Amino acid sequence: MEPVWRNTIGDLIHRSARRNPEQVALHFANRRWTYRELDEASNRLARQLLGAGLEKGDRVAAYGRNSDGYLLLWLAAAKAGLVHVPVNYALKGEELAYIIKQSGSRALFCDPGLAAEVEAVRDRLQLEVVGSLRDGEDLDTLRLAQKGPAEPPAVELEDTDLVQLLYTSGTTSAPKGAMMTHRSLIYEYISSIQALDFQGEDVPLHALPLYHSAQMHVFLMPYLILGATNRLLETPDPETILRVVKEEGITSFFAPPTVWISLLNHPAFQVDSLRKGYYGASIMPVPVLEKLRQAAPDLDLYNCFGQSEIGPLATVLRPEAHRDRPDSAGRPVLFVEMRVVDDEMRDVEPGGIGEILYRSPQLCQGYWDKPEETEQAFEEGWFHSGDLARIDEEGYIYIVDRKRDVINTGGVLVASRDVEEAIYPHPAVKEVAVISTPDPKWIEAVTAIVVLKEGEQLEEAELIHFARERLAAHKVPKRVHFLDDLPRNASGKILKRQLREAYAGVKR
Repeated sequence: MEPVWRNTIGDLIHRSARRNPEQVALHFANRRWTYRELDEASNRLARQLLGAGLEKGDRVAAYGRNSDGYLLLWLAAAKAGLVHVPVNYALKGEELAYIIKQSGSRALFCDPGLAAEVEAVRDRLQLEVVGSLRDGEDLDTLRLAQKGPAEPPAVELEDTDLVQLLYTSGTTSAPKGAMMTHRSLIYEYISSIQALDFQGEDVPLHALPLYHSAQMHVFLMPYLILGATNRLLETPDPETILRVVKEEGITSFFAPPTVWISLLNHPAFQVDSLRKGYYGASIMPVPVLEKLRQAAPDLDLYNCFGQSEIGPLATVLRPEAHRDRPDSAGRPVLFVEMRVVDDEMRDVEPGGIGEILYRSPQLCQGYWDKPEETEQAFEEGWFHSGDLARIDEEGYIYIVDRKRDVINTGGVLVASRDVEEAIYPHPAVKEVAVISTPDPKWIEAVTAIVVLKEGEQLEEAELIHFARERLAAHKVPKRVHFLDDLPRNASGKILKRQLREAYAGVKR
């Protein structure tokens, strides 16, 4: 009987290796992996994971910064039929234990520097295999990937099998594990390649965390499918990024607005080789976008919008649309159907505001071990994103806010982004996040949390006056607080829930 043709993530990597065996697939630190080496090493590691007693469907947690060992574990898990669970390396204590326990992970691989965090919570977990993502002595992914036969493991796989639990950022509630299959991610890869103009000849740089779906699934994996040479950094350090771009002729780069802002403010900002610049994960203030376009006029910009549950790419604002719609998140990608609806599930008219709904083969199969949340999210056959947007006559969407970030002040709804856009142009302001805080008169008060540029000083009254000249009276902040930095997760999203909790009891 002839072998059945499959289309899983491991199969995609194998085909890349067949087409480009000696092409460098990955360059990390001082190591370079050809496509043949990457394919064979991930086969060996997959066999070693199964040999350690893990079985198809078991969850394997990855807790570390970017590395070639991290990528190998992901590919090996996919080939072995295991379910990869990426964990934010900033988590510790109860937050770390929650994801490991909620996912039911039987195995965990971490960076050596994070081993103490694992040991601190290990007694409440069901871990049977604990290894290292790098520089370990025993169960080290790099060492294991060099042992044994290089043939693929004998595991029966379908593209409908679960391959990863993508935990939501948890900016408004406890993280939920979005259940992703091989098929859903492969559809997402094709959408990314088409919408973002990827080519195998590109020289992409990957600096954002691979535990986050954007860097892994919108950029690194599609480029591996195409046969590009991928440059991987451990962390998104601005000085290192600018040096690598210049020295290695990088042509393609993704970062959230916070990183682009850091690059723009760096005295060595020069990105002459870059031709494709991608941003997303949070809203790019229009003034920052204009500054970036002026500083790098040859750089085509793409705004990528979505969320973990859809792989995560849902819409893209392409370069040709940026000039006329710099504040838009674009239109749906190839395999995404989108609606903007009111509370009665009726499509809003152009210019109206509603919640974004999706139907797509890219979507997750629901939330791990959370049937009620799954049923609520997929009400009436559409995925309810929780994002509020308006839509224009040509189908471009404009993100208004997360539902939970809309401020109801005195019975009038205020989108925090409107206020943020009015405050950003102040020459002393580096960053701003607008939230609601409890108020005896207004119930919810519009409150601005501001980070000033280095060396700048600014009084609350002066900034409120600045905002009043640009906003309707009900949108003007009632309060302003100054911080050295805004709390955010590693993907660049500002943690407004944390800010609301911090300032909930502050009296004025």
